[in-house]
Order: sequence, then structure tokens, then C-alpha cells
Amino acid sequence: MPVNKNAGRIRHCLAVSLLSLMLCSLGAPGVARAADAPTASSAPTPAAADSSAPATASSAPAAAGATTAPGAADTRSLDEDTQQLKKDVVDLNRDLFVLEEELLFPANTQVAVYVSMDVGEFFALDAITLKIDNKEVMNYLYTPREVDALLKGGVQRLYLGNLKVGNHELVAFFSGKGPDNRDYKRGASLKFEKSIGAKYLELKIEDRARKMQPEFEIKDWE
Repeated sequence: MPVNKNAGRIRHCLAVSLLSLMLCSLGAPGVARAADAPTASSAPTPAAADSSAPATASSAPAAAGATTAPGAADTRSLDEDTQQLKKDVVDLNRDLFVLEEELLFPANTQVAVYVSMDVGEFFALDAITLKIDNKEVMNYLYTPREVDALLKGGVQRLYLGNLKVGNHELVAFFSGKGPDNRDYKRGASLKFEKSIGAKYLELKIEDRARKMQPEFEIKDWE
């Protein structure tokens, strides 16, 4: 797809630019130190020429202090540059992710499917399979940590894709452990109309205390 090629070019250009910036920033302090270092001279200094002149006690600490101070400043400067680069990488990745989604999933054709779960006493989720217009688009296996996040009120974006304007059907299959820890598989379906603009659908898993079993529903967020 041309869109995928454009996204790949953008990602490659931004990555090259960021790498160049990191190399320049990390190399700059070393260049500065090399430029500031005193050059060797064959001419003897007054102190070296007069070997009989006694060295004062205060001259050694002063020279040591003069050499360590610039090094400490360069280290702090390098640390600050590194932290700034890390922040720039995070910001760049976020902007790149948003840009890639806008290129791959334009708002006019975008369809997103979310998952929410309530209580979970009568059903332990293992996997969800999605079909749109009789075509499988997602088969997701859950970890205990992900299920725990859903039970605490989290909402997961399970699927993001493109659909043309018109009538469509979403079918979802839920697999897991039901009452008495038995294997449990149920399905839910929804026919919906995709108009111009993004479409949002929610898979809801809820417990029905009166029936002592889970209930599965697909909600269309108009």
C-alpha cells in the first residue's frame, strides 16, 4: 500500500535524524575538551628553567582544582544532554505513533473495537476471536495480568482497522472458564452501518447473578 510505504519512509527519515542528533550531542563534549586542552611546547617554562626555585605548597592544590572543575562541568553537561535526548526520543515515538495511525487508519474509514469486563465471577476470559463480514480479523489470547486489568475497570482496544461505508456485521467469540470451572465458549454478533467518520464498538462481558452465568454484548457507540 502507498500509505505503508509513506509511513515507512517517514519512520526511516526520523530515525536517521535522531541518530545523527545523538551522535553529534555525544561527540560535542569530547571535541570541546580536545580543543581546550593546552598544546605541548618545547620551550621551558620559567618554573622548569629555574630548577632551584622551591615549589610553594599552594600551587599544587590550585592546579588540581583547575583541572578537575572543567571535567565535572563537562560530565554534568553530558548528563543533561543525555536526559534531553531520552525525552526527545519519547516525544518522537509518541508523535510518530500518532502520525502512523492517522496514515494507516484515516478517520473516514476507521473502525475500533474495545473490550470491557464487569465482575468476572462466572467467567474467566482466555481468548477472543473477531470476525467482520465473515472474515477473521483478530484472535487474541489473554494473560492473567491482562484479565486482572480488565476486572479493575480497564478498557482494552482490541482491534483497529478500516471499513468502507455501508452495512457490516461483527461477530465475537469468547473462550474461557465458566461456572464450575468448565470450558465455556459463547458468541455475540451485531449488524451495524458504517458511515463517514470513525466507528467505535464495545464488547461487554458482564455477570448475571440471577442466571448464575456470564452475558456477552456488543455495543455500538454512535
